[in-house]
Amino acid sequence: MKLLKHLPNTLTCLNLLSGCLGIVFVLEGLPVPAAYFIWASCVFDFFDGFAARWLKANSPIGKELDSLADMVSFGVLPSVMMYTWLKDQSVNVYLPYIAFTIAVFSALRLAKFNVDERQSTSFIGLPTPANALFLTALPFLPAVALSFVQQPVVLVVVILIFSYLLVAEIPLFALKFKNFAWKGNELRFLFLFVALVLIIALQQSSLPLVIITYVLFSLFASWSGQAKKA
Repeated sequence: MKLLKHLPNTLTCLNLLSGCLGIVFVLEGLPVPAAYFIWASCVFDFFDGFAARWLKANSPIGKELDSLADMVSFGVLPSVMMYTWLKDQSVNVYLPYIAFTIAVFSALRLAKFNVDERQSTSFIGLPTPANALFLTALPFLPAVALSFVQQPVVLVVVILIFSYLLVAEIPLFALKFKNFAWKGNELRFLFLFVALVLIIALQQSSLPLVIITYVLFSLFASWSGQAKKA
């Protein structure tokens, strides 16, 4: 049983390892395998928290380790990927460095999350895993959409918008189920249904749309909640 107590931190370390391996593949010019490692990091990141709650093994070290692993997998890795992409597409030698805005704002997002008591059951700003999923899934877009996204101006706009979303004061719902009853979980179930349909229809290229849908659903939920209060 004592060994099981180390399971959450082991999963967090696997998250970190996946992020490091993803960076290696990006530097070798292989963005698709790098994206797979980010997806693996997301799986490990989800289950380390799940395991910690299930085993009642939450600890201050685990919390800090989780943020450090997320910084590499969901901050540095997507920054390096966008940097190499911009470097290949832009004639301006300085422009690609704007990609590291993602790493900076990811660090701010993670630090803010650790001290913000408002984010115990929901999020304020886009979570770093969702941001990384969006950015690293761009290479899977259909050819027409990909050729548009690959334009340096579009890449810079995407980088700046999603860096801002990391720290924006925008409430976003969390996919944490206290129970599986429909009442109280309507938004989560509806989002999961739409996401599943998109994934089945578009496979890997659906991920950017899934993340955008997540943000739009959250904005609608926030707006409708404020409308009811008014």
